[in-house]
Amino acid sequence: MSEAPSVTRQYTRACALREVVEGAARRYVIDDTPVAIVRSEGEMYAIYDVCSHENIPLSEGEVYDGGIECWLHGSCFDLRTGEPTSLPATESVPVYPVKIEGDDVFVAVTEEQPT
Repeated sequence: MSEAPSVTRQYTRACALREVVEGAARRYVIDDTPVAIVRSEGEMYAIYDVCSHENIPLSEGEVYDGGIECWLHGSCFDLRTGEPTSLPATESVPVYPVKIEGDDVFVAVTEEQPT
């Protein structure tokens, strides 16, 4: 059996850990990609900062129970998977790996981008 090829991720510093408070999201642009950095339930997440239903920043919405809600029409997305958890959105948005080093948040923006 062959092994899956290893993936080397390029992490970029997004922000200081203290910049994103519990239950909130902030917008950052990483490698020309809008990313919402979110702190929810003690964890840090990075999700593409554009709703798949409308071209609205998710970072302007409400954060709750591991999800984020678009303020315009109420589409909700799981912060772990990017999958929509309520209508009207039916397509997921990319999520990105996050790592914390010291007091800094790093994100690996992958090449997968919505079309």
